[in-house]
Amino acid sequence: MATEETRTTTTSPAIRRSTESTAPETPATRAWTTRLVVAGIVLAALNLRPAITSLGALLEEVRGGLGMSGGVAGLLTSVPPLCFAVFGVTAPRLAHRFGPAAVVCAGMVAITTGLAVRPYIGGTAGFLAASALALMGIAVSNVLMPVIVKRWFPDRVGSMTGLYSMALALGTSAAAAVTVPMTDALGGDWRSGLVVWAGLAAAAVVPWILLARARGADSPAGDRGPAGAARAGDRESAASGAARTGARGSVASGTGRIRDPAPAAATAARTGDLGPAGPVVTRHEPGGPRITRSRTAWALAVFFGLQATAAYITMGWMPQIFRDAGVAAGTAGLLLAVTMVMGVPLAFVIPRLATRLPHQGPIVVVLGLCGLAGYAGLYLAPAAGAWAWALLLGISNCAFPLALTMVGLRARTGAGVAQLSAFAQSTGYLLSIPGPLLVGVLYQHSGGWGLPLAMMAGLMVPQIGVGILAGRNRTVEDEAAA
Repeated sequence: MATEETRTTTTSPAIRRSTESTAPETPATRAWTTRLVVAGIVLAALNLRPAITSLGALLEEVRGGLGMSGGVAGLLTSVPPLCFAVFGVTAPRLAHRFGPAAVVCAGMVAITTGLAVRPYIGGTAGFLAASALALMGIAVSNVLMPVIVKRWFPDRVGSMTGLYSMALALGTSAAAAVTVPMTDALGGDWRSGLVVWAGLAAAAVVPWILLARARGADSPAGDRGPAGAARAGDRESAASGAARTGARGSVASGTGRIRDPAPAAATAARTGDLGPAGPVVTRHEPGGPRITRSRTAWALAVFFGLQATAAYITMGWMPQIFRDAGVAAGTAGLLLAVTMVMGVPLAFVIPRLATRLPHQGPIVVVLGLCGLAGYAGLYLAPAAGAWAWALLLGISNCAFPLALTMVGLRARTGAGVAQLSAFAQSTGYLLSIPGPLLVGVLYQHSGGWGLPLAMMAGLMVPQIGVGILAGRNRTVEDEAAA
């Protein structure tokens, strides 16, 4: 009689048919697919923020063109976290049904379509609807990126999360820096400056179409995905590099015995073991942990929400803060770009450092103190020290790659990462919705930036506290089972 860890070729006709229909993956094919996954991750990451920061750089022109009040503009800057909360929670279910590659591909198509039509659809309502379409694609891709990284590169969570976060920061800063001068070069129409970013999104569709069409592209060792053996109960997916941690999970010849190397993969991630990939098979639990029973999951969700609040206030309103202080529009866009570009090097360094520490609390504290100093500077001397405040807030915004890294570190299994990623991001973005809207309301009614900046600084204190709790060395599976 077959046990839970043993499968034979006679136990299930459905599994046998799925196995027979899947050709063995050659090393050359596996290497090509891995390179395609890396290219897809980078291109997807480049497109996860231009929809937001390109708008922030031209917010004053868009407000004038569409007749928006400060309150409506605040609502517009709250649309990103709202969409991320509403649509991000659907990502794991969609990925289970269609496969992560297909869902990310659809997300890139949605981003392309939304960015292409929103400048020309007419009226505030149409602009908001098209923005929501693009942000829906961003939402599902946000949630699935950590899942794809964990599934394909379980022993390189820190370095691959760093690469993804670095590309995300590069796309964010590029949109902030070049949107205004590009708009001027295209005739000064803000619509032209916004629509060009649809081209970058279209380029990201290509690798994900290839990955969605490829058999077994959703995991490195030919995981048959939801269309094949997963529906028959074969929920194993490939991992890589666990052999270097001492857990040499493999399929034993003739027996089909599988040893679960998830703990070893998690150990490799925590220690920063960046060994070469090797095909290893892991088992995904059908339901995953009961995530709401984990205190760490809740702490990570609140941390994610507070850092998202700060990030979207910065992306949506920081250029306006500088422009109100007398800084030229082009320079204000460059200052936002400086804030965002700080994430390029730090998004690679911080995840690698985080995986080498047993507790990520010290990193949380340093980032929070930089944020407090930046807000104080914006209040006391927004124009005189503009470049310094932009640098400090850029460092503080690197709480985002740290949060993504902690998602990979606080769960042992693929199912746990998927649930934790969806829960932390969806709950976090839900918590962050009021922030940008409240900034717009306070700005309109107070006539200045004193109250909004005080609110932003006040939120940084609990962000530090919950970040320390989320950084403790424990996993959601252990807490959910307790």
